[in-house]
Amino acid sequence: MKTLENRIGYTFQDPSLLETALTHSSYANEHRGSECYERLEFLGDSILGFVTAEFLYRHSPRIPEGRMTKLRAELVCEQSLYEVAQRLELSEGMRLGHGAERTGERYRQSILADMVESVIAAIYLDGGLEQAKKFIFSNLLDQADIKAEHHPTDAKTALQELMQRNGECSIRYEEVSESGPDHNKSFIFRVLINDVPSGEGTGRTKKEAEQAAAAFALIHRQQT
Repeated sequence: MKTLENRIGYTFQDPSLLETALTHSSYANEHRGSECYERLEFLGDSILGFVTAEFLYRHSPRIPEGRMTKLRAELVCEQSLYEVAQRLELSEGMRLGHGAERTGERYRQSILADMVESVIAAIYLDGGLEQAKKFIFSNLLDQADIKAEHHPTDAKTALQELMQRNGECSIRYEEVSESGPDHNKSFIFRVLINDVPSGEGTGRTKKEAEQAAAAFALIHRQQT
């Protein structure tokens, strides 16, 4: 455990927490009084999600909520956690029952990924949130690629950013026509860039038509 603590970068005041974090249910079933990692994994999953969400919120204020959700899932996916487990060689410290050892559970990706989360919870319970954050950042977030913050999800914002990069900042939208009954309206809007008509779009609402017009102009600008 001392060797593992060195790899983790944290020394436990209560080493039994680390032992529990690495105890498979098969071992707990064979050794009465032992607790498996699963409750810690449940807690660690929440801590990891919170720390990652806070990181994205503070580091990239321009990312919309939907993209933040996707980025968080990518950063803390099973593959990422498994790679952490491999680097730390968690499998060496895992406590397994005889049957699970024979079937290769020591090297199963899903189990090792879960045990990274249980280790996070063990660190949190032993040393507090800041120590857990330190582990998460050093192993998962310090090298995080979040360049996607520069790719907005709506066409109007994307068009605005593209034009600003080109030095063209005057963009406005004007209504071309409105048709249909109140319960089924249809709008056509035109986007003008530096007062030059650059695309039209149709939608059931004015906002939707503006987005369609922006999307048309954006595609045209990117192709030329």
